[in-house]
Amino acid sequence: MGHPRGVTRLSPGVHYFTPTLPIHVFDAREPGPTALIQAGIHGDEVAGVHALQELLEEDFRPARGRLIVVPVMNPPAYRARQRSAPGGLDLNRCFPGDAGAPERERRLARRFMDLVLAERPALMATLHESQKRYHPDVRPSFGQTLVYGVEPMPEIIARTIDRLNARFPEEDARWAPQYYPVATSSTEVIVDAIGCVGICVETWMGFPEPRRVEMQRAVVELLLDDIGVRPLA
Repeated sequence: MGHPRGVTRLSPGVHYFTPTLPIHVFDAREPGPTALIQAGIHGDEVAGVHALQELLEEDFRPARGRLIVVPVMNPPAYRARQRSAPGGLDLNRCFPGDAGAPERERRLARRFMDLVLAERPALMATLHESQKRYHPDVRPSFGQTLVYGVEPMPEIIARTIDRLNARFPEEDARWAPQYYPVATSSTEVIVDAIGCVGICVETWMGFPEPRRVEMQRAVVELLLDDIGVRPLA
């Protein structure tokens, strides 16, 4: 177990940004791309956290390349089940961050950016949830969308949505793409910095939590299958 510093790539294993913020790093024997999956930037959006925790417990490992999993990016917010830590800032509005800032969130955002710059993943997915089911005439509304903030839309989004809608054919469970740039969000800042594919996954909180966890797991599995890090059987 180590503590990531600067812009050094991480060795396989479990590393910690803080005592309650683990980063799981897995290397496959076969070469391939790097994928980074994180959840829990907003502490009240729990399905992505629980999906990643379940996958980790099930020995979820890459077949090719490298897989980096951050199940809970914002532990104080997650413990409080609040969007932000009590008295804190919205972590997803603090990127690219500042190592010398007095606010915990800005320092953490900078450390995460340093990790991304060192690892340069081909795919970065962040798992979120939304109180509002997506409708193109209602903005903002995000539930059941794969969101991108830098055009053009990555082709992997269309392929993944087709596969999700085949798996979850119910009308209220259908997925859609959405372009929604937010200049200080982790996804947009990281895509601008390294040119990777960045996707914000949004399940609709109108579903029971087990259903949302199932969907979050499906998105992660399909994305990793698409880029060849962990092909589905």
